[in-house]
Amino acid sequence: MKVAADGRKKFTLLTEAPAARIPTAAELNAGQDISCAVLDSDANFTNTASDRFNEKAACQMGNSQALGAANYDTALTFLREYLEAGGADKTGEDLGYQAVKTRGTTVWIYLRETDKASTEDWASGDEIHLGGELVSDAPMRVNNDGNIKRRIEFLAQNMVSEVPVAGA
Repeated sequence: MKVAADGRKKFTLLTEAPAARIPTAAELNAGQDISCAVLDSDANFTNTASDRFNEKAACQMGNSQALGAANYDTALTFLREYLEAGGADKTGEDLGYQAVKTRGTTVWIYLRETDKASTEDWASGDEIHLGGELVSDAPMRVNNDGNIKRRIEFLAQNMVSEVPVAGA
């Protein structure tokens, strides 16, 4: 059965590295669920074309290419959240932005996009579409029609893609 993507993207942010390259459900569930803090319409969190280089044997006719390093497009726009009394909500929905707003900050972000609702917890075996170690660039002020928001581009460091969440 096909499933609409609406409300099915779960973004989880960890401020400390998981014990292994592929995190456990417990590690992911202990992280910050930033799904309601990022703008869906311009979320870029995907693989892009790998580096390629020509590598053909002398006997081959025509070009022959080989895959090089993997590349990623990782940028999220954070919807800013403020307290009724004033100031940023540093313990609520703005927590994700607070974790990445300083240029050069290392975090670990994971995306699940499956038939599960974004509000459902991670479980062992859930598919991680993309995730891993990221370094934040400086926040960019974007079109602030509507809510106040800031876009953060990330430099991918050590990523995993299309892998199941590790067992306990």
